[in-house]
Amino acid sequence: MRIGVPKEIKNHEYRVGMTPDSVRELVAHGHQVCVETNAGAGIGAGDASYEAAGAKVLGTAKEVFDTAEMIVKVKEPQAVERAMLRPDHILFTYLHLAPDAEQTADLVKSGATCVAYETVLGANGGLPLLAPMSQVAGRLSVIAGAKALEKEAGGSGVLIGGVPGVAPGKVTVIGGGVVGAHAITMALGLGAEVTVLDRNVNVLAALSSTFGPALRTVYSTKASLEKYVLESDIVIGAVLVAGAAAPKLVTRDMIARMQPGSVLVDVAIDQGGCFETSKATTHSDPTYVVDGVVHYCVANMPGAVPRTSTYALNNATLPFALALANKGAVRALLEDPLFLPGLNVHKGHVTCEAVATALGYDYVAPEVALKN
Repeated sequence: MRIGVPKEIKNHEYRVGMTPDSVRELVAHGHQVCVETNAGAGIGAGDASYEAAGAKVLGTAKEVFDTAEMIVKVKEPQAVERAMLRPDHILFTYLHLAPDAEQTADLVKSGATCVAYETVLGANGGLPLLAPMSQVAGRLSVIAGAKALEKEAGGSGVLIGGVPGVAPGKVTVIGGGVVGAHAITMALGLGAEVTVLDRNVNVLAALSSTFGPALRTVYSTKASLEKYVLESDIVIGAVLVAGAAAPKLVTRDMIARMQPGSVLVDVAIDQGGCFETSKATTHSDPTYVVDGVVHYCVANMPGAVPRTSTYALNNATLPFALALANKGAVRALLEDPLFLPGLNVHKGHVTCEAVATALGYDYVAPEVALKN
């Protein structure tokens, strides 16, 4: 199969869909790989390293799209990229379609087979292709929140770890999944007073066992959520409903009653955000203030550390990319019941039920769409 890796063009996105090591693996399996020039510059991988791995370097994204049968990316295709998709293309990348009607409409119109990293399932029920970026985003969320607390950034001027004789800041993490666990790791490591809220008692028990009495675990209700949000210096939104838009858990009224200079970090922003006042921001302009509360809502947080993020992502995606290349999309997806939910759009049909429900499309089960 001919695999193409275009340069990412989303604002301040420095990751790349495939590392030279991943390219070498695909070439070793008899596939052809073309990479857009400078696609790996953000991770320190020059064109020569891709050529040494067996790839052909092309001058433009259009050449990559025209040449390739499968496109491997990191972020969702932007409008100019969606216009280059063909019905015979396999697109393998993060999509996050539920809050993005425009992208969904373009992918449906393209007729391409679009497989989303974020809805592939793991044997333990997790999301193995989302997990690496969730780990990165969870850790970055605390760093970003701590920076936004600084007075110059509009925050209250609290050092979240405190110092001897001065109490530490209070961090509340909403959601105890992968993002939440890694946010907790960082916040506790910096010496903050940390509370996690979740509606799954088994998740809370596991977190309590991992972190011990340093972590306060609280069952999430409207009352407990309000209590801890209002008391916090930093609130990290770490909720996820696979494939669907994030629920708006923190209301505008709550935010209006938070302490001036406190910070909200919405890691769920790729799925629309879990704070009522959230709107996507960029690395170049990451924050804004509503009712005296600083909002950090960068939609591609792991893009800030592209080298770590790209290698972590490729560790997870490479086996699936190889399956698509070796077997073709239909066989690879139908033979693996955990890979199959990754199919979001195929030949003009929406094959992810959460996306269809969110955006008003007729849902076609992926195994049905692939057999037609």
